[in-house]
Amino acid sequence: MSFRRLSALALLAGLLAWPGNPQGLYDPLSVETSEAARYIDVSARDERRDRALPLRIYLPSSNAPAPVILFSHGLGGSREGSAYLGEHWSARGYVVVYVQHPGSDEDVWKTVKPRERMAAMKQAGIAQNSRRRFEDVGFVIDTLERWNGEAGNSFFNRLDLTRIGMSGHSFGARTTQVAAGQSLPGLGTRYSDPRIDAALPMSPSSQNRILTPEQQFRSVDLPWLLMTGTQDTAAIGGETVEGRLAVFDALPPGSKYELVLFGGQHHAFTDGELRRGLSPRDPDHHRVILALSTAFWDAYLRDDAGARAWLDGNGPTEILDSRDGWDRK
Repeated sequence: MSFRRLSALALLAGLLAWPGNPQGLYDPLSVETSEAARYIDVSARDERRDRALPLRIYLPSSNAPAPVILFSHGLGGSREGSAYLGEHWSARGYVVVYVQHPGSDEDVWKTVKPRERMAAMKQAGIAQNSRRRFEDVGFVIDTLERWNGEAGNSFFNRLDLTRIGMSGHSFGARTTQVAAGQSLPGLGTRYSDPRIDAALPMSPSSQNRILTPEQQFRSVDLPWLLMTGTQDTAAIGGETVEGRLAVFDALPPGSKYELVLFGGQHHAFTDGELRRGLSPRDPDHHRVILALSTAFWDAYLRDDAGARAWLDGNGPTEILDSRDGWDRK
């Protein structure tokens, strides 16, 4: 186990301040501390599956039990990606657990020759790795429950596991969807975990050769916030923008939200170095992602009435580009 302090967004509040927010009103971008985010790297081993999961766990400054957010990376990613989310969410008082999924993580492309990487990535998207990911979610929550109750453990009594959210990008969005109520062909909601209270898939997916979007998502009864973009396609998987938008349309009404970033590409939700040929990220997209995601977590993991009023009122439209899409039902 290793412990580090990030040299990350120490001035996060100043960099992301929302100038149109009058003093005293709910502000999802404000933070109470300028300290660098803290995280612990640890491995959780599932003996039953002979599978070790690297975790990166961001901790808030308070030692009081805090709500937990799980994050699942995309194909070829790792626990180190999308750090901007963990830094801000932990600064807002959440424990954020980044799960690395062996078999569909960065080792897929790092261990092969450059010309073989695309084929290796496509192979890693197989159904077997999907099932492994789905099972990882429940195992990680089980592990957190055990650590939270072990005196002397770094996480002893630090986790409020009655309030759990889950998020992820791309393959991680699909992992999130299944953990939070999506139905699978022949399996239904077998891999849904009732301990999850709210879900935030980034670059969601409805692609399925057997079930329609309505069949996949009609039984979802949790709050969901979907995030995508008008150019959100990927080299692997074949999901179209229309397919991503179909998820929100298929969800039953009740605490469901959708953000569509104008010009948002697949990598808009990540923060790593971009490969050659990709256009730069819009610098405003991360600000919007952080604001809406934080308000969503505050509303549904903390029962914050101010956050709910901001989310359901004019708060989002006041920070969005006029060309962005925002919908709720």
